[in-house]
Amino acid sequence: MKKKNGDVRDFIILHITLFFYSIGSVFSKLASNQKFLSLKYIFSYGMVLILLFGYALVWQQLLKKIDLTVAYINKAIVIVWGILWGVLFFGEKIRWNMALGAFIIIMGIGMVAGDNES
Repeated sequence: MKKKNGDVRDFIILHITLFFYSIGSVFSKLASNQKFLSLKYIFSYGMVLILLFGYALVWQQLLKKIDLTVAYINKAIVIVWGILWGVLFFGEKIRWNMALGAFIIIMGIGMVAGDNES
């Protein structure tokens, strides 16, 4: 079986896709703070559905070009984005264990990306 490494463009598209996927969690949290079926609720959950639909389409296409293991390891970056969105949109504080976890995720992705270049 041929190993799919993808190219730099594929990884950039992957991370842009994961960036927008992570924004879905912001809209989901915003919707959870609204009255059920209010206009803000419907808009927020509508955005979640749009973002998830777009993500699913691009994700499936990327899996044709990038090894599944590599794609899923890179998906962990969504946790780092979630920490950032919590700080920016909801005033959450970054604790030391969150920063350590984000660092480990970024290092892990870097290690996999480095191994994949060969």
